[in-house]
Amino acid sequence: MRTRTPAGTADVCKDQSETGSSATLEWVSHVTAQRFETADADPERVADTVAERATAVDDGFDGLADGIADADVVLLGEASHGTSEYYRLRARLTVRLLEERDFSFVAVEGDWTDCYEVTEYVTGRTEADDASAVLADFDRWPTWMWANWEVAEFLDWLAEYNADRPVSERAGFYGLDVYSLYESMAAVIDYLQDRDPELADRARDAYHCFEPYGEDAREYASSIRLVPEDCEEEVLEVLRELREEVSERHAGRVDDRSESVDADDPLADFAAEQNALVAKNAESYYRAMARGGRESWNVRDRHMSETLERLLEFHDGPGIVWAHNTHVGDARATTMRDRGKLNLGQLAREEVCDDDSDVAAVGFGSHRGTVVAGDEWGARMERMTVPEAKAGSYEDVFHRAGLEDGILEFDRGYGVADDADDDPLADPRGHRAIGVVYNPDYEGGNYVRTVLPDRYDAFVHVDETEALYPFDIEGGETPPETYPWGV
Repeated sequence: MRTRTPAGTADVCKDQSETGSSATLEWVSHVTAQRFETADADPERVADTVAERATAVDDGFDGLADGIADADVVLLGEASHGTSEYYRLRARLTVRLLEERDFSFVAVEGDWTDCYEVTEYVTGRTEADDASAVLADFDRWPTWMWANWEVAEFLDWLAEYNADRPVSERAGFYGLDVYSLYESMAAVIDYLQDRDPELADRARDAYHCFEPYGEDAREYASSIRLVPEDCEEEVLEVLRELREEVSERHAGRVDDRSESVDADDPLADFAAEQNALVAKNAESYYRAMARGGRESWNVRDRHMSETLERLLEFHDGPGIVWAHNTHVGDARATTMRDRGKLNLGQLAREEVCDDDSDVAAVGFGSHRGTVVAGDEWGARMERMTVPEAKAGSYEDVFHRAGLEDGILEFDRGYGVADDADDDPLADPRGHRAIGVVYNPDYEGGNYVRTVLPDRYDAFVHVDETEALYPFDIEGGETPPETYPWGV
């Protein structure tokens, strides 16, 4: 099999593992991108191919939904974390898969602890009045990723969808990410306190290793850089003991996944074990980040993959993932591979599912518009203008095709570009990636060299997009005039 992925160029946008050598960690956008280079001097040739093969979104939506419905894992991407159309189109596709194909859950690029509160709401395990009340509690930057009206509309729909279904068949909304070190440790202790106070005390003693660092994971990572002592064994021991505890609880009762929620709720046991896993992997993530290099990216995406696999086993049914294109699009089809990076899309095809045809990855992109982002890590969110895509990029050739919004589907799986005979779409070219940190003045640094048919199984182009509608932005206290959009 010949390799189409070109040699990489210098990184401009770094992930959180690629920091300086000083003792203070710099937290920046996690999107991996390269300086822009055109793939060829004649983008019109590629645009003609797009015009011939793509379908307008309104005409092709049903076909796309049907085309991905047989997958065990559907990965729905986004080219930014602040674009309304990406969220709304993902929600529409997800609703179709849940209603018509009985998909079992949605897993997102968010913290396990915060998203578990959402799961409690949508599965009837809490008395919250609506999704916006739950999402308003999301306080980790960037808050706008999930505390927004687009997500609130979908979650209120999901709560209504679940209401008349048996507890065991209700679809949850779970977090795949690894950042919630301290929150997950606290959740483990809370879970154990009533069930096994002695084990709760042992967990508290083990987690005591983190006390010198307060409740700041960045301080823990910075301290490891200066004094190379870590808490790895402590979090591993808690995970081992909690797994034994949960196993014994399950062995001591008949788990019939009853029609009501009670003290022996299997989801509560699963969530406790997941929190212990998050604590273990978060410690590994921050330790890798302190040491520099690129390993923390791989730790993070391996955790996402492990969590996805656990959810598939727990629900015994297919699942849907919402995450950035840089996570859901196969890393082997980009220059990420040349720098030793993998991602969730690659792992889903290689490890999570039996065959890469069991995975359906859908990427998103746009030519121009507006977006919500910050100009540095932790900065106040802003609505920013996204300039027209660079000439020769995938976004540019889709725009030149004149479709406005379009869907292009490929054969399922990695390596399909190798079977293409003189297919212009199989040539590597820039594909825009906007992270939570964005500066439109440095647009040339926001493109990932990509072989599109290998990276995704389908691609959705929205020619002009609008910014997301977060709660904590001017005017965000009330829904936008166009709300609800109708998932």
